[in-house]
Amino acid sequence: MRHDDASVLRAGPAPGLGPLPRADVRETHTAVLLFVGDRAYKLKKPVDLGFLDYTTVEARRAACEREVALNRRFAPDVYLGVGEIRVPGAEAPEPLVAMRRMPTERRLSQLVREGAVADDALRAVARLLATRHASAPRTPDVDAQGTRDALSSRWEASFAQVRSLAEGGPVPEGPEEIEQLVRRYLASREQLFAMRIGQGRIVDGHGDLLADDIFCLDDGPRVLDCLEFDDDLRYVDGLDDAAFLAMDLEQLDAPDLAAFFLARYSEYSGDPAPPSLRHHYVAYRAFVRAKVSLIQARQGAPGADLATRRLITTTLRHLRASTVGLTLVGGLPGSGKSTLSGALADRLGVTLLSSDRLRKELAGIPAEQPASAPYCEGLYTPEWTATTYAALLARAATLLSRGESVVLDATWSNTRQREAARHVAERTSADLVALHCRVPDELTAARLEGRAAGPSDADLDVALAMAERESPWAEAVAIDTSGPLEAAVSQALAVVRPHDTGPLVFRRPLMEPD
Repeated sequence: MRHDDASVLRAGPAPGLGPLPRADVRETHTAVLLFVGDRAYKLKKPVDLGFLDYTTVEARRAACEREVALNRRFAPDVYLGVGEIRVPGAEAPEPLVAMRRMPTERRLSQLVREGAVADDALRAVARLLATRHASAPRTPDVDAQGTRDALSSRWEASFAQVRSLAEGGPVPEGPEEIEQLVRRYLASREQLFAMRIGQGRIVDGHGDLLADDIFCLDDGPRVLDCLEFDDDLRYVDGLDDAAFLAMDLEQLDAPDLAAFFLARYSEYSGDPAPPSLRHHYVAYRAFVRAKVSLIQARQGAPGADLATRRLITTTLRHLRASTVGLTLVGGLPGSGKSTLSGALADRLGVTLLSSDRLRKELAGIPAEQPASAPYCEGLYTPEWTATTYAALLARAATLLSRGESVVLDATWSNTRQREAARHVAERTSADLVALHCRVPDELTAARLEGRAAGPSDADLDVALAMAERESPWAEAVAIDTSGPLEAAVSQALAVVRPHDTGPLVFRRPLMEPD
């Protein structure tokens, strides 16, 4: 056995490494790893899996050299160099990657399984990843992989590979719905991905960030085993790179840690990505891993079938959560629509737009400044109202195309306004939900008579006039807002988010002091 860098090999064992552990052998779908003393050696399998081809010695050697060069970005003192095994009678020596052996008790996945407090470790990993992303070169080739169409091509390639694998045995239910949800999300998000490129978010990253390959040592994390066989698959949105570890933490039954890690990564990288994109990237990573599990299942790996089912379930859950939604919250003055809109937007972590506030913004007056007028007069003429709704929907369309779900607070008493909202939802591939707030007439009167000055100027006379002209709204779900606010919010959430996403809810991160 020979190594290209003998001087590096003479260095001592890895930091934090105690007595030399027993020899061991591990196998992945692309490699065999030998653990001997304080060293680890990786040999590439001579396989052709479609997305990689290691069937020649030359290809395996190139992959080994590439693996060392790329992984030294994240763990420079672990990857020692490329060596080889010489076997009598073999046509050529077999290349391998020589590494320092990491202490298994410091493996992140093991720490998580044992229930160890991992917050500090995940902060360190998030900071390391954000730092490497910040210093990664930005080139046209890298940016090209961040477009909507490039991501779509990667999804489609995985769909095709899973369909091909289905010929060798059963595949868990779900891929058909996954294909539909992915195509719908990507259909109208070209602007979102163009913005990500413009913000410099596309990087030459890690590409395969798993908790099994992260070791939490006293002097900082060592992140191993980046994706080396295809540069295009490693040229990704930095959030996509981080989402792989979030997905893996969720598979370890640690969804809170997954959300914590993504929040810290977003904080350290200064990334304002919408929650829908976080969910989409976690789903993408789960599906990629499901494909790998299917390959392992076909190779006879124990437990691979169960892993595939879990990963398909994770993919679906996050794709459903990534759905971009346009929620109309309507009702007459005094119906509680603005109160419900605000509470609903807060619970969902989405943008709230109000027709009352926008109307006054367009008129150039503060939202709290009174502008009372009789019905259809002043700022409330049909022309002013049409202008307000057009601006409201234009802003909503921009946000929706960027992956931001929106709650629109307005009366929505006119059929033409509702139809315009439906067209916006169709153009932006957003799910449209309409909620109609209702209360008894006597409660409406009591609320309006006791209401303090604010963005809305409607009094009881205006409310009565509007009630006489309100168009039927059969497609809207009636929400009773006469009782406690929480009861109304629960009704609304059951309509807006029928699929429970569980504890892994991604919102924009709050800044956390170190």
